[in-house]
Amino acid sequence: MTHADPMRLPAPDPADPAALDDLLSEDEKEIRAAVRRRLDVLVEPYIAEWFEQGSIPGIRDLAKELGSLGVLGMHLTGYGCAGMSATEYGLACLELEATDSGLRSLVSVQGSLAMYAIWRWGSGEQKQEWLPRMAAGEAIGCFGLTEPDVGSDPGSMQTVARRDGDDWIIDGRKMWISNAPFADVAVVWANTDEGVRGFVVPAGIPGFSAPEIHHKLSLRASATGELVLDGVRLPASAVLPEVRGLKGPLACLNEARYGIVWGSLGAARSCLETARRYARERIQFGKPIGAFQLTQQKLADMTLEYVKGYLLAVHLGRRKDAGLLRPEQVSIGKLNNVREALEIARTARTILGANGISLEYPVIRHANNLESVLTYEGTVEMHTLVLGQLLTGESAFR
Repeated sequence: MTHADPMRLPAPDPADPAALDDLLSEDEKEIRAAVRRRLDVLVEPYIAEWFEQGSIPGIRDLAKELGSLGVLGMHLTGYGCAGMSATEYGLACLELEATDSGLRSLVSVQGSLAMYAIWRWGSGEQKQEWLPRMAAGEAIGCFGLTEPDVGSDPGSMQTVARRDGDDWIIDGRKMWISNAPFADVAVVWANTDEGVRGFVVPAGIPGFSAPEIHHKLSLRASATGELVLDGVRLPASAVLPEVRGLKGPLACLNEARYGIVWGSLGAARSCLETARRYARERIQFGKPIGAFQLTQQKLADMTLEYVKGYLLAVHLGRRKDAGLLRPEQVSIGKLNNVREALEIARTARTILGANGISLEYPVIRHANNLESVLTYEGTVEMHTLVLGQLLTGESAFR
């Protein structure tokens, strides 16, 4: 065994003090860098303005750019999808959310919810019709599960689908649906006499509308809407044939939650790096505020939580790539990483002082966005109880 002299080793990188990059392969680093380079040109110069105005101009052109980058459904195989590993997909999510949670939400909803539902549970015809166009960003999808009065308890959904001859007729409303206002297709879940079924619903069909939800103070660079289904008639070929029951939508949610485990770290990294740079540049009492003990403690605590969250994300990514990842383990990652990312954003804001609330810096934007990320794809309470049930063998949901 050789023993390296610590004094002769290269000094740690302040931006990566735990040398987390050593956990990644060269291919993983290259994919991460490619996503970062494209976002720095396409989105980064404009994202604060988009957040402030509450919309993304040219969203369809941006979707096509994301498709050409290969991040739409990138962890799926076939049908024009990139077929990347779960870890590579996670790294892409981290870079997307380092730019903005709304951007990562667009990609997550497209790939991990709408595309994954069709890829996993759809017919061959449904896959051929939608997946190549969605992978290219030529068609945008959304995922209709949450309802105005039904969030954490999807089994209580009120949307219903009934047979009428060979057709299905759907009535109901879905709420807080990302991508809905500009989606070309919606995957809608409804109660039927056969249990919960999923339906592929093209936008523009009679009885279907997707009004946008306004006045949001979070995820402003993301279009959110309702799905209104008033006697929507669909052919039998619209139903997802390979699944019945809640395991269908829950499997999709698990895919999206995995992306959030990584994505939330991107928002945290952006806030941490902004605070670290600011602490070195901001002079008070004759020296940088980074020279004061309390500021150093904040930076050290934020760094520790980021490092732990990253280690957890890599571990879960490797397990997913090996086919060993359990939903309960995804809950551990989502619960920890989003909660700690939000705390990092809040602490970074205190280091920036009044500048922390300005969109000249990304911190308050990330903090506002993470308030939504904390809630969607399973609240803190729900993931806590998933872990609690695992630890005790007792369900506290009912």
